[in-house]
Amino acid sequence: MPYPEELVAPMRAELTSIGIQELRDAAEVEAFLDRKSGSSLVVVNSVCGCAAGGARPGVAMALQHENTPDRSATVFAGQDVEAVAAVRAALDGIPPSSPCIALFKDGELVHFVPRHMIEGRDAQQIAFDLVTAFDEHCTSTASS
Repeated sequence: MPYPEELVAPMRAELTSIGIQELRDAAEVEAFLDRKSGSSLVVVNSVCGCAAGGARPGVAMALQHENTPDRSATVFAGQDVEAVAAVRAALDGIPPSSPCIALFKDGELVHFVPRHMIEGRDAQQIAFDLVTAFDEHCTSTASS
């Protein structure tokens, strides 16, 4: 049973207010991930403390870096059940994890941050991990 919307609305807004696209169903996820060129970041958001203290602020910090994904989106575990299932299907062979962060390049998964790499780490550590992946897999926004 999904969490009440009034509970998750502020948690959604932490990502959507910085320009991350919200995907609410499987069709939206499939359309977002079907783009086979460029880089795509997908955040599986959650109500847990590690999402609040690490994942969401870490993603926000990382997206201020000069190299960022071409597009970014989020789904909410425990709320957008169909959308989360579609993201997990795209993470073939990776056990379900929420929160988690996935970076795709040209339609292929190139970097994944599971819950166990978010728990116990602060936002700066998570941002550093993401920025390192962005530098390796994303084109500089300055040259775009």
